[in-house]
Amino acid sequence: MNRYAISDIHGCCRSFEALLDRIALTTADELYLLGDFIDRGPDSKGVFDLIFRLRKEGYQVHCLRGNHDQMLLNAFKDYKALQMWMVNGGEQTADSFNAYLLEDIPSTYIHFLEELPYHFESGEYLMAHAGFDCRLANPMENTTAMMWIRRWYDQLDRDWLGDRIIIHGHTPCTQQQILDHLAKVDELPIIVIDNGCVYQRPGMHQLCAFDLNNRRFFFQPNVESK
Repeated sequence: MNRYAISDIHGCCRSFEALLDRIALTTADELYLLGDFIDRGPDSKGVFDLIFRLRKEGYQVHCLRGNHDQMLLNAFKDYKALQMWMVNGGEQTADSFNAYLLEDIPSTYIHFLEELPYHFESGEYLMAHAGFDCRLANPMENTTAMMWIRRWYDQLDRDWLGDRIIIHGHTPCTQQQILDHLAKVDELPIIVIDNGCVYQRPGMHQLCAFDLNNRRFFFQPNVESK
C-alpha cells in the first residue's frame, strides 16, 4: 500500500487525472486530497465526478476542506459571500455546472463539501489544507486557520507536534521551493505540496503529488489547454 497527498486541484480535472496515471494509483493505495477542488480551473464539476467515480470503483480517497470549498458553501449565506466567491474563481466553477444560480448546482456536490473534515492524520503525518494556528493550546480548535492560515511556520509548537510532520497546500510554491522544504524536513517538519497548478508562473503551473511512504514528489504539468 502506498499513500499519496495532492492539494489545490482547482478545477484542473485533466491534470488531476494525468497525475493519478503518473503515480499509478491502485485500490490498495490511500489518496489524501487536501482541499480546493474547485475554482479558477475549467472543470470543477469534472474533479468532483472523478472523485465520486474513484470511490465507487473502490479507491480509498480521503478529502479535506479547503478555503475555496468553504467559499462556495458561504456563498449560500449572503450576497457579499457570493460576490467574494465569484471574484475568486467561482465564475469558472459555476460555468462547469452550467449554473446560472447557486441552486443550479446539484445538492450532491454541496453535501459532499459540507461533510468534509478539516484535517487528517496518517501515521507520522498530520495534514490540513493551509496549516495550523499554533498560538492556541489546541491548534485543532481553529478550523478557519486550517483552511486559510498563512505565514505560520514561526509559530510552530514542537511540543504539540511531537514527532509528526505537517503536510499542507494553500500557499503556491515553485517546484524548487517544494523540494527545498523536503530537504530540510528534519529541521522544519513541514511539507508544502501546492505547486500552483492554475498559475502560469516560473516553477509553477503543475499539480504535485507527495508519496508519503517513500518521501518523493511527482509533478504533473497543467494540461487543461491541450
